[in-house]
Order: sequence, then C-alpha cells, then structure tokens
Amino acid sequence: MASLESHNSAENFVRIPAIVQQTVELILSNDWTLKVEGAREIRRLTKTSSKHRRLFSDAIEPLVSMLQSENFDCNEAALLALLNLAVKDESNKIKIVDAGALDPLICFLQSQYSTLQEYATAALLTLSASSINKPTISASGAIPLLVQVLIEGTQQAKVDALMALYNLSTLPKNLNAILSFQAIPPLINLLKSCKKSSKTAEKCCALLESLLTFDEARTALTAEEGGVLTVVEVLEDGSAALLTLSASSINKPTISASGAIPLLVQVLIEGTQQAKVDALMALYNLSTLPKNLNAILSFQAIPPLINLLKSCKKSSKTAEKCCALLESLLTFDEARTALTAEEGGVLTVVEVLEDGSLQSREHAVGALLTMCESDRSRYREAILNEGAIPGLLELTVQGTPKAQSKARMLLQLLRDSPYPRSEFQADTLENIVSNIVSQIDGEDRCGKAKKMLAEMVQVSMEQSLRHLQQRALVCTPNELPLTSCTSEVPSK
Repeated sequence: MASLESHNSAENFVRIPAIVQQTVELILSNDWTLKVEGAREIRRLTKTSSKHRRLFSDAIEPLVSMLQSENFDCNEAALLALLNLAVKDESNKIKIVDAGALDPLICFLQSQYSTLQEYATAALLTLSASSINKPTISASGAIPLLVQVLIEGTQQAKVDALMALYNLSTLPKNLNAILSFQAIPPLINLLKSCKKSSKTAEKCCALLESLLTFDEARTALTAEEGGVLTVVEVLEDGSAALLTLSASSINKPTISASGAIPLLVQVLIEGTQQAKVDALMALYNLSTLPKNLNAILSFQAIPPLINLLKSCKKSSKTAEKCCALLESLLTFDEARTALTAEEGGVLTVVEVLEDGSLQSREHAVGALLTMCESDRSRYREAILNEGAIPGLLELTVQGTPKAQSKARMLLQLLRDSPYPRSEFQADTLENIVSNIVSQIDGEDRCGKAKKMLAEMVQVSMEQSLRHLQQRALVCTPNELPLTSCTSEVPSK
C-alpha cells in the first residue's frame, strides 16, 4: 500500500481513498502513540462499513504485530480493530489467523486485565465462525482456556466463550476436548444466570445437547445441583437435551424428581413441532418407571398427545411412541375417560390401526383392547362407531404376532355376546363379523359381514401363497420331503 492505487487484478482497478492510506501509515510508524491512533481509526471506519473492511485488509499484519507489544493501549486498540475487521468478512477472518494472531489471543485469555480477556474472547468467537479456522483454533490450545473463561470471566466474556465453544463443537472431536476440561458445571451456571428465552440459553442448551451424547456428560449434569431442573426450565431448547438424558435408566429417577414432567407436558402443548416430538420421546422414556405414569396423567397429557398424533404421519416414529405411551396411560380410568372425551380421540387411534407402521398398529390395538377389557359396555360402542373393524380384520393376518393376538381378542370383545367361543370353530370369525355389523348397520348386514370376511380371507390367501413361493425357493420336492423344508430369509 505504498501508493493510493492498487490493482487487485488486471480487470479490477481499485483506488485506495486517502484516509485509508494515511491511517495505514500511522500503524506502520515507529511511534506507539501514532500506532494506537491508527488502530483506533481503523476500528471506527470498519465498525459499520464492509467496504472499509475490504480496504483495510492489508492492515491486518501490522495490527497483529501490535498484539505482541507490551503496551496495554497498543494491545487494546489492535484487538478492537482486528475484531471489527473480522466481523462478517470471511477473507479477513482467515487472514488474521494466518498472520499469527492466535498466539497473542491465547495469551490474552489468561491476562490479568479483564478487558483484554474479554476482547480476546470476542475475537476468538468471531474467528471460530469460519470453518477454515476451526481446526487451527482447536489445535492452538484455546478450548481449555475458553472453559476457564466460562468459570472466571466477566459475564460478557462467559457468553462469548460459550459461543466460541459452540462454534468449535461442530467439529466432533472437539466435544471430547470440551468435556475433558469439565465444561458442564460452568455451562449449567451460565444457563442458571441468563434469561431462559435468550440466545445465550439457546446456544447453551445446543452445546449441552451435543455433549450429553457422552455418558460422562450425563453423569456430570445429574450430579450438578439443580442441573436437570435448569435445563427443563428452558422448555423447548431443553427438551432435546432431556430426551438424551432420559434414555439412561440411571438418570430417570433424578429427572422425574426434578419437576421435568409437567414442563415436558407444557412443551407438548405450546412448543414447536420438533420440541413437541422431543418432549414426547422424553416422556415415553420416563414412562418406563411405573410411578411416572400417574404423574404424566395428572398434568393432563392425553389432549396434547392426541393432537400430536393427529398432526403426525401415522407410520412415523412419532406415532409409534405416541401410541406406546397412550397404551400405557390407558391402563388408568382417568386416561380412558380423557381419550373418549377428546374430540376425535378414539378415531385418531383407529387411524393408526389402519395406516400405521407394524409397531404403531400393535400399540394402537393394544390401547383399544385395554379400553374394551376395562369396561366393555362403556367403550365397545365408541370403538365400533369409529370404524375399527376393517383395520382389526387386516391386523389378524398382517400384524405382528402380538398385534394379531390382540386384534382377535378385541374382535371377540366387540361381538354382541360377551361370551367367547372356541377360536377353532370354523364359523367363529364370520359370526364375530356378523354380530359386529348387526350392531353398527341395519341394512345389508349379511352382505357386509361376507364382504369383510372375504377381504380378510383374500389377504390370508395372498399371504399363504407368498409363503408357499418362498418355501419353493429353498426346497426341491424330489430332494426333500415337505416336512423337512426350512424357512429362510429371501436374498435381498
């Protein structure tokens, strides 16, 4: 920058403004007072101007040299100038690291001057936003010092250290490094002190969610006084972290005792779609402790569970866990009453019976069977009126073994007569269908029963034919007797 003109390329002619040239000359002087004046002018000019950030890119090396001075004012002015040069400028971010800024920045993280520590932390936050810089920053020894700033720094320095660690955590190998320097307690303390709807809380929970994939982090969080409750209080952003935590049987009693359940139910009602799904999964994990079922139910979980089931794809994992949780809850009379009182409640479960995955359908038929077994006279008509029969018939031949058994039991209960006949009687299923149809349709009862039975038989015949074809592939009649054929998974 010896002249007022610069050629970035043969086609791109750039005229350097006089103010830029004069300012650079200041930081190149041997007078520390002039250097500080020049750095402060660069800070001022680049604060809001992306154009000036480009024009002053050649000032990066002399500014980095100023960081190595023992003069406090020189350090501070150069730090602030570099910080502004790096903001929203990827090229400058890379150039600052390449110029050797990391070594003095690491030193400033340990400075006795809180302002230098704060500015250095902010600079590392900005520089770590560049994916190209992340490996270099990680290898520089910044992580343990950033964790230390989380513990001892000013409030602003703690926030910037959190954000820098979050940026670095997107490199998977850094998660172990962050965890190895005991980051969980200071993260929880920062989360306790910040506004739960703030960006700080959001990034804190995001970093915790990543760290909690490690057993060491889960142990540290549950051991920290008020740790789980603090995460719960963040509601939506905390539900994903709680989902990870609640997968551990060791953590479940602690999470349950922390007051998480009512807040998770609240997320089911008011959260974003993803937060609702995470809250559902967390509640499902916690429901494997029997005493938690009463707790979940006491906070009116049935309506939001039904609403979530209505809105999700019936063959999804969400529907599967929703039906599994409902099946457990419906062992309680309060839950059964709530489900039938909810508009479209029984119908939504019936829809899963028809369109869900194999596991979802197993839980759905289990839920309906639990209701009918508890009080046949009370729930039989409600189930029939929502058209459960076709799905049940299909399930008797196409469901999992458990689902088939439950479907047959429910069909038996849905008969007009409550007394079962032997399932080996040839006309049992036809009579069940006829009796059921007679209760829900006054016209062409016999025809409807025959149609339902024919559909079921057709499905059964098709399934039997497939089985025969599979057996033909693995058995040669001339070589083996029929009884010696073994079932085999077909090649894929």
